[in-house]
Amino acid sequence: MGRILALLYGIGSYLVFFVTFVYAIGFVGNVLVPKSINSGRSASLARSILIDAVLLGLFAIPHSVMARPRFKRWWTRIIPEVIERSTYVFVSSLLLTFLFWQWQPIPSVIWEVRNPVGRAVLQVLFWMGWAIVVLSTFLISHFDLFGLRQVYLHQVGKPSKDSDFRTPGPYKLVRHPLMLGFIIAFWSTPKMTFGHLIFAVGTTTYILIALQFEERDLVRIHGNAYESYRERVSMLLPIPKNR
Repeated sequence: MGRILALLYGIGSYLVFFVTFVYAIGFVGNVLVPKSINSGRSASLARSILIDAVLLGLFAIPHSVMARPRFKRWWTRIIPEVIERSTYVFVSSLLLTFLFWQWQPIPSVIWEVRNPVGRAVLQVLFWMGWAIVVLSTFLISHFDLFGLRQVYLHQVGKPSKDSDFRTPGPYKLVRHPLMLGFIIAFWSTPKMTFGHLIFAVGTTTYILIALQFEERDLVRIHGNAYESYRERVSMLLPIPKNR
């Protein structure tokens, strides 16, 4: 693939991700988007649960499989290695967009916090969760994570290599602050509908399962450095581990 074409593809994939990410905030928070987690026409309860579960699976399975080293080795026989990450970002964004579009709301209320202080606290936690997500990407390597660094280095003719293992800021408290941010954002709502609960439970379950595979890959890549890190720092809860 030509350098200019790869760069344009990487930038385009990043822009698609950026729009999808911003929409995701509105979708989960029910703010400023035409179709949110609680809006739209409702089908029967059984049909809605089935559709939403399938949508979560359609995102989770490819998203996790495409991140595995074995798949990457096979995949880069078909597509240029320089755009592998950008393609992962692009496909994940399309799958999320499809989920937003087809999501079936289930408006039955599980809980609703009416106290103004309680609502305000949950809203702050919601935005704090998304802020943790964004901050965590920049503290490691935002542009590497979303494929821009790879296509830029290809454009200027420099070799690309894996980022060094670092544990800045919140990574000293938990091993996966980015995923912790998602969990906080997904659960922090003053009004938890049954549809939102399915989304929160489904995504949290996926995160907990996917992290087991991610941890294995990180041990293979970073070896003893990551093993030592895992012994010192908890996965998601900022609780000191016994030594």
